[in-house]
This record gives sequence, C-alpha cells and structure tokens, in this order.
Amino acid sequence: MASSSLSLSSSLRTLSSSVRRLSRPYFPLISPKGAFCLSRLDYSTGLRPVASAVIVAEYRRFGCRAKALPMAGITTATTTDKKKVEVFDSEEALAASLAKYTADLSEKFCQERGCFTVVLSGGSLIKSLRKLLEPPYIDSIEWSKWHVLWVDERVVPKDHIDSNYKLAYDGFLAQLPILPGNVYAINDALSAEGAADDYETCLKHLVNIKVIEASPLSGCPKFDLMLLGMGPDGHVASLFPGHHLCNEKEKWVTCIKDSPKPPPERITFTFPVINSSAYIALVVCGAGKADAVQRALGKDQHAADLLPVQMVSPEGELKWFLDKDAASKL
Repeated sequence: MASSSLSLSSSLRTLSSSVRRLSRPYFPLISPKGAFCLSRLDYSTGLRPVASAVIVAEYRRFGCRAKALPMAGITTATTTDKKKVEVFDSEEALAASLAKYTADLSEKFCQERGCFTVVLSGGSLIKSLRKLLEPPYIDSIEWSKWHVLWVDERVVPKDHIDSNYKLAYDGFLAQLPILPGNVYAINDALSAEGAADDYETCLKHLVNIKVIEASPLSGCPKFDLMLLGMGPDGHVASLFPGHHLCNEKEKWVTCIKDSPKPPPERITFTFPVINSSAYIALVVCGAGKADAVQRALGKDQHAADLLPVQMVSPEGELKWFLDKDAASKL
C-alpha cells in the first residue's frame, strides 16, 4: 500500500506545485498549514436488519407499474429515461439502501476499470453514507481503489467549520483505509479563481492518466458515481436557482463569489461535468425540501424556469433517494 502511494506521488511530481498540493495526503484539521496522514481505525459495529412492510405504489408521472421488491421500507418508481425514484420509510432505511448501491457500483467499476471514482458533496449527504462504515461494507469494499473528489467546496481553510472537506473527513473518510494520495481536496491557499483553475487542472491530469474516464459524448470527465444532495431551494453543488453559472458550458470547474448561501466564495463543478457521470445518486431528506422535490418530480413543470436539480441529467443513471418527509408532497 505504501508503494502505491509513493508511485502516485511520483507521477504527480511533474505537475505544478499547486497540483501537487491537491494530491498530497490529507491536510490537517488541527492546523491550517500542516499535513497529516489518514487514520485507519479498526472497529466492529453491527448492522441490524430492518424488517418492515414493502409498499410499492404506481406513479403515473413516471409511467411505472407496481411490483414487489425485496428491499424493506421503500416505495419505488422508475421512469423510462434512466431516472429512478425510491422513497423510504425512514432515513435509516435510505442510508442502508444507499450503502448497498454504492458498494455494488464500487465492485462493478473496480472489476471493470481497476478503480472507482466517487464525487462527494456536503450537507446531510455525509451522514447518509454512514452505513458504509459498518459490516459488511467496511471489510468487503476495495477502499484502496477509491478516488475521492468534491463536486463543490467552500473557499475556506480545511479546518474551517464550513469546509466540505472537513465535514467528509470527520464523518466518513477518517474511518476508511482510502489511500491519502487518492483524495483530492482543493488548494485552500489560492483565491476562488485560482482554486477553481487548479482543481480543473487536477481533473485533466486524472483524465490523462486514465484514473477518470473521458466521456465520448462531452469530452468531460466521466465519474463513476456522483453523490449529490439538494438544498431547500433546489440547488445542487454550488449552482443556485437563477444564477448564470447554471448555464456555464466551457469550464469544468468554476468559482462563485456571490453565493446566496454563506460562505459567498466557492468552487463548483459545472453541469457539463455533472451530467457526464455514469451514475448519480440524489439524496434528499426532510420535510424542508418537500416543495423543491415536488417541483422537480411533480406533474407541473415549466421548462423555462427549471431548478438546478431539474438540470441534473447524467449520461447514465440518475437515482433519487428520498425519505418519506422529502417526498410528502408528491
């Protein structure tokens, strides 16, 4: 494992110093300016099976038919255009299903490509990944083949409470044996523009060395799995309703300096990159997001006034993971 990390570090040595900083082992959460290595924790926790009735309904909106499913506590609707919607009785059931979905894709891509590229977002998504830290997944997933990136990040130090990196490290990454060189955080020493350009340079390098596939349709990086959350206003990543960056077509990564949600300065993937993904999981929980979910998935939609979440349309599969509160207005 040490030799793999050294090999990756060597391959990145030819890049600019800013790109080398992107690929370094985890930056510290105890000091703004040092470096630290990923901790590996050995522990054992039990995964309790959930037994509840399966309720499967027909959603005319998606043209799907009711059928029996082997999973507990979900209502499932499937569209005809690679869009699937699953509604869970509880966030606990949602988290269990999301873990299996992620683990299955990890196995698929590790077998097919020899690695698995995963894009994280912030917010409550990280909490919903917690089942991956439990048996059987903690022991069966090939964590050394994971490459982890962020769909967006706040331009703050990595030990700042608003940092998506800190959120993911504290709640998820610190407990996994992912190679430190396979985790790509933004360079928080740069300006918003510089950090966006730097991250795009990193993506291009990873495409060139075939860690990330290039989409034959768009030419953008084609991530294996992108894990997205959604805000109550329908925003995804740091792409907000009515903001001109929702229409950015040229850049892979861009910056926003006037975010309507603090902090104001962020970097974000653009929709051409988001929509080049092989698989996207949209994870949405809570009654506070029910209006946006209803607008995104309900019958009355207006193409001229789309929410950012409605613009998510990957080359591959889009799957919504909703708890019953988020889906309460469907």
